Amino acid sequence: MARLAVSQVSLAVPVGGDSSLKRSTFETSNLSFCCKTWTPCFKLDLKPKNLQLRTHSVVCMSVLQATAPKVAVSPLELENAREPPLHIYKNKQPYTATIVSVERLVGPKAPGETCHIVIDHGGNVPYWEGQSYGVIPPGENPKKPGSPHNVRLYSIASTRYGDNFDGKTASFCVRRAVYYDPETGKEDPSKKGICSNFLCDSKPGDKIQITGPSGKIMLLPEDDPNATHIMIATGTGVAPFRGYLRRMFMENVSTFKFGGLAWLFLGVANTDSLLYDEEFSKYLHDYPDNFRYDKALSREQKNKKGGKMYVQDKIEECSDEIFKLLDNGAHIYFCGLKGMMPGIQDTLKKVAEQRGESWDEKLSQLKKNKQWHVEVY
Repeated sequence: MARLAVSQVSLAVPVGGDSSLKRSTFETSNLSFCCKTWTPCFKLDLKPKNLQLRTHSVVCMSVLQATAPKVAVSPLELENAREPPLHIYKNKQPYTATIVSVERLVGPKAPGETCHIVIDHGGNVPYWEGQSYGVIPPGENPKKPGSPHNVRLYSIASTRYGDNFDGKTASFCVRRAVYYDPETGKEDPSKKGICSNFLCDSKPGDKIQITGPSGKIMLLPEDDPNATHIMIATGTGVAPFRGYLRRMFMENVSTFKFGGLAWLFLGVANTDSLLYDEEFSKYLHDYPDNFRYDKALSREQKNKKGGKMYVQDKIEECSDEIFKLLDNGAHIYFCGLKGMMPGIQDTLKKVAEQRGESWDEKLSQLKKNKQWHVEVY
């Protein structure tokens, strides 16, 4: 069922003979919300041709914003399984899927290239949110002549229904791996990432060998639709969380009506490096009571010590509330480069000690309660 979010906006609008009004735009400013900032939710455009006011006045209006209807998905039989599908296709007998699309996700000022890749598996390789596919790039393994390349695992960035909502596709979020010689500063193509470059260079219609699905640690627990889920990602580690959030806020699934809190922390280099930002900002607009979105932009923001803002700094800013949510049963997820974890663990340990708690004991309890979910690479 669609919800209504109501915002009162007061605007002073010059009307009548004042032809100087080319465009009047109201934008929300940053609002105080736990971590000091809250992404602006909406933009209101007023153009002279759309104004039908007949007198000079200060106009007070209510902007009634209706949450967009959720998208119908099929086949709903994908909800019937009680256990997640695992290893339907193995390394020696992979499934041949087809590339549907390859889209660059990042802007021109982003360091490196990240792509959103949709593949068609024909409904033959079902998966759940939080799982991974293996990809076997074409060609021969240089270390094992005559053998195929090793399998590379990629977190699936879509729900079980895929980006087309028909249960036949899956999506990847892939950063092209390149190597620059430290002495010359030039790219060395001989050392580029084989699988990531294959995927980012693919064209619609190309074939791709996949295995899986695999993984259970990052599955989205759905036994309590009102639970709190704290998601912490760096870069392409946002992939499984995109799947979670589409299931929570975009898809109309009768067996899962999310009414809890989803809180995403995303760490990237700069604004141009943000991934799926438009999607996440829309959820924030449509579901302000159920979704929070905090961004750590290391090359644009400063932490409280004046250094670069990394995701662990953003976590520290919100640590009191995060710990309270964890004490009340919240799930916390981490996905991204394995180098993210030491800094985050150090931050959490420091906060625990400030609260008079033992982080080792707390972590042990979180793992025992199945609240702690980590997938790093």
